[in-house]
Amino acid sequence: MNTCKSLFSTDREATLRAYDLWHRTLDDCLLRMDCPDAYHDELLRQADEMDRIGVVTWQEWRELRIEADQAYLRAVAGADYHG
Repeated sequence: MNTCKSLFSTDREATLRAYDLWHRTLDDCLLRMDCPDAYHDELLRQADEMDRIGVVTWQEWRELRIEADQAYLRAVAGADYHG
């Protein structure tokens, strides 16, 4: 069962964990519906933290922020309320 432990380096694992957390926040429908501003702020905060600790490149950081902005715009437009 230890075969999976050697698949990823520690840095790669940190990157995957950070992306997983960011995408779980992106998919957090309750937060998005209850408070789109807090939802957007949290996505941006997480992207900035990923950049600060060096788990993403500048381009990846930029793409996360763009995706966060687009998700925010869909949230305030009521995408969760309209099919």
